[in-house]
Amino acid sequence: MKKMMTIISGVVLTALIAIGGVSAQQAKHTGSIQVKSDDEAGFAGMATVSLDSAINAALKQVPGKVLKAELENENGYLVYGVEIAKADRQIADVKVDAGNGKVLKIETDQKDNEGQEGEDSDNGHEEGGER
Repeated sequence: MKKMMTIISGVVLTALIAIGGVSAQQAKHTGSIQVKSDDEAGFAGMATVSLDSAINAALKQVPGKVLKAELENENGYLVYGVEIAKADRQIADVKVDAGNGKVLKIETDQKDNEGQEGEDSDNGHEEGGER
């Protein structure tokens, strides 16, 4: 009995370590332009990708209607945050790298059965302003 508990504990511990490693990897994503100050007025001069290009990249990953797009400081990197209303009425926040146009991350706000919002983050995509 004691040996079986030790084995189960080892399996649980291994699973927790693996899950923790995945969460840490998903939470970290980088862009190509580092933001050195939070002065949003200077963001537009730092971006090398146009707003239209960022929106097009976001729409390729998440089809729908663009609600809002703006330059943002995301984890110290300059990205476009593009909010898209999907056909299923979910709102996706797509992060597009403002330096190379790659989609870095997609977050989808979901409503549960009681109408409360939840968040499904980082679908393994890459990241990327306001229209």
